[in-house]
Amino acid sequence: QVQLVESGGGLVQPGGSLRLSCAASGSIFSIYAMGWYRQAPGKQRELVAAITSGGSTNYADSVKGRFTISRDNAKNTVYLQMNSLKPEDTAVYYCNADLITIATGRGGYWGQGTQVTVSS
Repeated sequence: QVQLVESGGGLVQPGGSLRLSCAASGSIFSIYAMGWYRQAPGKQRELVAAITSGGSTNYADSVKGRFTISRDNAKNTVYLQMNSLKPEDTAVYYCNADLITIATGRGGYWGQGTQVTVSS
C-alpha cells in the first residue's frame, strides 16, 4: 500500500512564499516522476510542476520563474517552493507520483491535498 502525505499549505499574503512537501511511503520499488497539481473552485485540476527521477522538470507557464520543484530520491519526497504568490494561485494542491510497487506494478497515486490560500 502506498501513501502520499503532503504538508506545508496555508494562508499567505500576495507576494509571499510557501514550501510544500510530499513524502511517499509504502511498498515502493521505484518512483518515476513526481509532481504537483492544483484545483481551484469550479476549475479542472491542472499540472503545476513535475520532476523525473533524473531531475528533469516541467512547469505550467503560469508558475514559471516563481515556483521551483525539487526532489530527494533517497527520501521519496518532492518539494514545491512557491515564491511571489498571487491570489490566482489559491487552490488545493495535490501531490502525484508515478511509481512501481512489487505487488501491483506501475501506477499513479495521489495525496489527500493541501489548501493554499493567497489573500491579503
